[in-house]
Amino acid sequence: MTSLAPVPAELQALIEDGDAVLRYESALHYMSRGGIRWRVESGRWQRPCQGILLARPGPLTDSQKQRVAALWGGPGAALAGLTAARLAGLRGFDRDTGIVHVLRPGGRKARRDRPPTDVVAHYSRLLGDEDVHPVLTPRRTRVCRSLVDAAEWMPTDRGAQAILAAGVQQRLTVADDLRREVERNGTHRRRQVLMRMTLRDIEGGSQALSELDFMRLVIRGFGLPVPDRQAARRDPSGKKRWLDAVWERERVVAEIDGAGHLDMLQYWDDMDRDNQLKLSGYTVLRFSSFAVRYCPGQVAEQIRAALRDARASRPGWRGAA
Repeated sequence: MTSLAPVPAELQALIEDGDAVLRYESALHYMSRGGIRWRVESGRWQRPCQGILLARPGPLTDSQKQRVAALWGGPGAALAGLTAARLAGLRGFDRDTGIVHVLRPGGRKARRDRPPTDVVAHYSRLLGDEDVHPVLTPRRTRVCRSLVDAAEWMPTDRGAQAILAAGVQQRLTVADDLRREVERNGTHRRRQVLMRMTLRDIEGGSQALSELDFMRLVIRGFGLPVPDRQAARRDPSGKKRWLDAVWERERVVAEIDGAGHLDMLQYWDDMDRDNQLKLSGYTVLRFSSFAVRYCPGQVAEQIRAALRDARASRPGWRGAA
């Protein structure tokens, strides 16, 4: 029985550098077709898709799936959307983490060969060097392009808004840069209006999705006065506190409780802040994100009543009701 020839050192270095993923043509520079075929047929190596090799047995890791997708995409392709955004640090979007999004250059007439398992292919005529990170591997789109693409590819409008809000809230980018990306990328026609409105809300201070809902309720839904959002103030101990919304002239505060308030330490900290505000003469209203989304009329009426009562308690007040 003929012993298997060892992998040449240069090829081994290429394998290690690419997390065991490499192009078939790259392996051919150092090894015969028969040697490659023997390794694949014996199970030592794998062929996850046409033209791509995995120089090890066993299931692919997430990193290897991403490398396979990037190589399969061909020249100019890059990891994109949620896949690239997660690699940039985006948190909180854990569904379908095994799905890899890859963006390929081209339009409607682009070649649409069958992608590898768990890879979703997208196509764009606007995919140049300015869209792709210049250093990181596997090749991937920059964070603003990644977030805007991810928002466009989300199945629901709320999902699209959540992507943009999270990108800014988690300090991956700023709303102004995202807006420029939306304007530059003319392929995002279906949701351009929604994205622009969402980014305007974010620039005004609404960073959590529940706060975006709240601003739509306040500004557009029921015509209430615009509050100061994410307003900073210091409590008697000197600690900086952030308020979701405050009407300073009326001394009325509205706080939106989302999933983060399930954290008991955060909950106690919020209670202490509310107590300090009340002792300072503020009216503090708390609403769940569920109420903001599904009972906006009730929320609006309570805010309107609090503002009305505050104005009534101040003789000579002149302002909008």
